[in-house]
Amino acid sequence: MNKSILKLTFCRRTAYNALPLAMVVGTILNLINQGERVLAGTGVSWPHVFLNYLVPYCVASYAAARNESQKGCCNVCKRNLEDD
Repeated sequence: MNKSILKLTFCRRTAYNALPLAMVVGTILNLINQGERVLAGTGVSWPHVFLNYLVPYCVASYAAARNESQKGCCNVCKRNLEDD
């Protein structure tokens, strides 16, 4: 059975692994992009905060799903070669 990348992207295991990475990278991006505002006490742009966490999560989820998809394909190919 071939799972779609979209389905793998939203699977619990993928999300569980992508979330810690997104938290670390998102925090670093927020410090880089809005550090001056935080230190000055002028407030932050909440849409940018959200995007700084969302983008790394999407990248990590997609990469994990793509990896799982390719592993499945390779395993199928290996079985087909062994059967011959």
